[in-house]
Amino acid sequence: MSWVDLEESCNALARRYLNLGLRPGDRIASLMPNSLELLIHYLSGLRCGLVLTPLNYRYTVPEINHALEVSGARCLLHHCERQSDVDASNAPRACELGCIRANDAGFLGELSAELSENLGDLPPFQTEHDPDQPCFLFFTSGSTGKPKGVTHTRKSLGWMFSSVAEVTGLKPGEQFLAGSSLSHIASSTFALSALCRGASVLVPNNLSCHCLETLLRQHHPQVVMALPVTLFSLVRDERLQRSDFSSVRLCISGGDKVNHQLHVEFEQATGQRIDECYGMSEIGFASLSPIEAENRIGSVGQMCPGFEGCIRSADGRELSSGEEGVLWVKSPTLTVGYWNNPAATAETIQEGWLNTGDAMRLDDDGYLWFCGRRKQIIVHDGSNICPQDVEEALMEHPAVDQAGVIGIEDDVHGQNVHAYVSFKTGCSVPTIPDLISFARDRVGYKAPEVLQVLPSLPLNSVGKINRVALHSLVSKH
Repeated sequence: MSWVDLEESCNALARRYLNLGLRPGDRIASLMPNSLELLIHYLSGLRCGLVLTPLNYRYTVPEINHALEVSGARCLLHHCERQSDVDASNAPRACELGCIRANDAGFLGELSAELSENLGDLPPFQTEHDPDQPCFLFFTSGSTGKPKGVTHTRKSLGWMFSSVAEVTGLKPGEQFLAGSSLSHIASSTFALSALCRGASVLVPNNLSCHCLETLLRQHHPQVVMALPVTLFSLVRDERLQRSDFSSVRLCISGGDKVNHQLHVEFEQATGQRIDECYGMSEIGFASLSPIEAENRIGSVGQMCPGFEGCIRSADGRELSSGEEGVLWVKSPTLTVGYWNNPAATAETIQEGWLNTGDAMRLDDDGYLWFCGRRKQIIVHDGSNICPQDVEEALMEHPAVDQAGVIGIEDDVHGQNVHAYVSFKTGCSVPTIPDLISFARDRVGYKAPEVLQVLPSLPLNSVGKINRVALHSLVSKH
């Protein structure tokens, strides 16, 4: 698509959104796979002052309902392959302006003709908006299991664009390959930042090896972003050629830990290095292995321009280099808070600093080293999974007495979901595959890969599942 075509498409869709009844400040949710249409949707929404609310495309019906309830979205844009889930959700009732159905041929034509009939009666839409006005609402999982809406303003988003542009050095005419979901903050802000710099964006309609290899060979991008699991698949695909990455000067990966084996295999297969990054929905892209300096494998790099970081102890004391503690970050990219959740905002953001909840240490040269997740969230293939969601699904089975779920480190997927259960006496006991299938019917991709049966599960002093003890069981076996 040319720049002229992009401009015309964005203007047309922005006018259609206004004609539908959407107004600046309204939330419009999207349940879309990677597509050019999703990027046009973002640009159009920003143009007419909407609050874009992307939903993880893997969301189940209860998760869709929760996101719509929290955000108060007035409209939902969704792909046709999720139609049955949308019909089963609260969307038809919760979204007062209805749902827009997209298909693989695009969604501009899906907006009914009557929406376009009176476009000429609308006043020109406002293209300049208050920089403190919310414009994006990203959902992220919390330790309680209920995703919170991370709110970003036009100002914080603009700072993200500036930081990304400076770090990547993207220039007009260069190309960025978005090798991860545009519904997540990293890939979406990178793509929008690239457009701001006059660079082109390559949007794969799926993240298969064949699709990514085709884009690499045909378009020769300079900057690539992909999850570790995607890069693992690429370097282990027999069709990959070393020359496929010949144009790439920067390959960024994060979302999961980039382990040593991936670094080795990637360099052997492509002759390139992976620059590992760290970020959160609350702050965006916060650190990266310095492009022109030593790539210290295992480190998530140094803080990006505009970011300050420090390591603090549990009592808030700032720690020295080499000491492990919790990473706190301060940046103009910081969220203004969680949507309609002031208590969670006050708990996480203090005096302009974000408590990431992640254990880190900082070396003498300013490199950050990830030491583990203080939160219980399991990160599998870049998606956050709350253990309590999986436990609740398992507990719905009439034979299950107790359930405990933890994340186990995995070279390919980041972490895998590992479940322990105990059964009630006198009940008909399901097979392990049947119980995993039972959970998958309820929580989809969050279902455990591994499930073990114990006579009883270890409890802590307050009677809750002792996850530390469960991790110890894995170590013993």
